Amino acid sequence: MNCEEIIKKLKQKANAKNLAGMTRFGISSKNTLGVSMPELRLIAKEIKKEFKESPNVLHKLALELWQTEVHEARILAGLIDIPELATKKQMDDWASGFDSWDVCDQVCMNLFDKTLFAFDKAKEYAQKEKEFVKRTGFALMASLAVHDKKAKDSQFAEFFPYIIKASTDERNFVKKAVNWALRQIGKRNLKLNKQAIEVAKKIQAMDNKTAKWIANDTLRELNSEAVQKRLK
Repeated sequence: MNCEEIIKKLKQKANAKNLAGMTRFGISSKNTLGVSMPELRLIAKEIKKEFKESPNVLHKLALELWQTEVHEARILAGLIDIPELATKKQMDDWASGFDSWDVCDQVCMNLFDKTLFAFDKAKEYAQKEKEFVKRTGFALMASLAVHDKKAKDSQFAEFFPYIIKASTDERNFVKKAVNWALRQIGKRNLKLNKQAIEVAKKIQAMDNKTAKWIANDTLRELNSEAVQKRLK
């Protein structure tokens, strides 16, 4: 399949009912077809099987899909791309092009967190002002906490100052990502759980409504019986 054929396939699976539901959940309707994630994963699996022996071709196809600006094509690009071939410039370009939380999060979970420079980019993006670029930083932190089993605790501890600093950002897509990052780091192991709880308490002490929401939600989960039982 080439890029044109994939876009045609996506358009055939367009679903107005899905699109209406996505919009209610804050997903951008711009260039969006309403194709579900399970369907996108099936298409991605088919594409990766076809180009299993041609990683460079697969990478090129991912870049072409991204350039179409079709919502689902961009998620698909993150699903099929080769992390080892992704560049810092590509990450910067894609992060700047995010206009919806689902594209941002899916690309972070399926591609960005597997690149060699994921930790550095998480910290870099977390300091940016643009809403979805900043969200990328914290979505990347959360994704790394879940997926990178070899990373050291100290690498995640380095994220805490960025989380504290961003905890007063009232923008919906930023504050939810900050909360997500802190919770996922705190669920990684008992040591990080204790550190994340202390960070949440510092945030809770701030005279800021957003910070208190982030802290209270984090503390509720990290102190929960389910999380504590699993970690111990």
